[in-house]
Amino acid sequence: MNAPLLFHPCPDAVYGFPHARLVERVESRYQTIEIWDTPQLGTLFTLDGRPMTSAGDEFIYHECMVHPAALAHPAPRAALVLGGGDGGAARQLLRHPGIERIVVAELDAEVVRLTRTHLPDVHGGAFDDPRVELVIGDAADYVASAAHAMHGATNLPTAQFDLVVFDLTPPDSPAAGLYTPAFYAQLKRVLRADALLSLHLGSPYFHAPRIAALLRDLRAAFAQVRTLSTFVPLYGSLWMMAIASDTLDPAALTTDALAQRMAARGIASLRHYEPALHAGLFSAARSVRDKLSPLTKPSI
Repeated sequence: MNAPLLFHPCPDAVYGFPHARLVERVESRYQTIEIWDTPQLGTLFTLDGRPMTSAGDEFIYHECMVHPAALAHPAPRAALVLGGGDGGAARQLLRHPGIERIVVAELDAEVVRLTRTHLPDVHGGAFDDPRVELVIGDAADYVASAAHAMHGATNLPTAQFDLVVFDLTPPDSPAAGLYTPAFYAQLKRVLRADALLSLHLGSPYFHAPRIAALLRDLRAAFAQVRTLSTFVPLYGSLWMMAIASDTLDPAALTTDALAQRMAARGIASLRHYEPALHAGLFSAARSVRDKLSPLTKPSI
């Protein structure tokens, strides 16, 4: 079925794809999942009418969500992806050869099924890699269980994570409980001391109050919070992300240090992220800073 595919990032804005074709729609237990084909970005999927991932530009989002944080860590071994049922974050994490374990905690099995079928270039077979463990269910329950299992455990390293990627829908969705101070406190129980957390915040032009609230809570939970941004065509805007840690500062890495780490890990042929881009990702233009509340300005 051909129909205009329109997105409303806020009440006063709209953009979309006038010649999209609906491929499949599923009403899961949690949300409406739609697969669309578009002339501009190829196959994409939406959740409750929100754009999630497209074959044409997913590498921009996933590379920025994963590599700045992963490269800031000297030797990441274990990663936790919250959401991420399309496999894109796991695929990028697998580029780091030191990674021994990736847990993808995805709420909705239908997201995994549909994206495995329709978006093979996004996951790249990541769920077939023995290092990747797919857990279907509430990510908060998984983290709570992992924290409980660690209590009194004798083999703690297998239960702790160096990286966490929040590859989730926004806070006003079924993922709402994962953007809370209580969850950050629970999450820190399964993180190593030098762990980093990466999450997307939204558009400074469409979601400034949401971004300010997210950063406020992150800064209350972590000693270091850095924001980065890049344009994502599917999202119709400059898109902001954040990396939080108690010990590591990804913005402090030099171009040479990043190039050396990428070479040492054999990471090449990325399509968007590169060492020369790194500093620019963490630098926000004045027009963007002015869109956000004073709360966001010190660490941008």
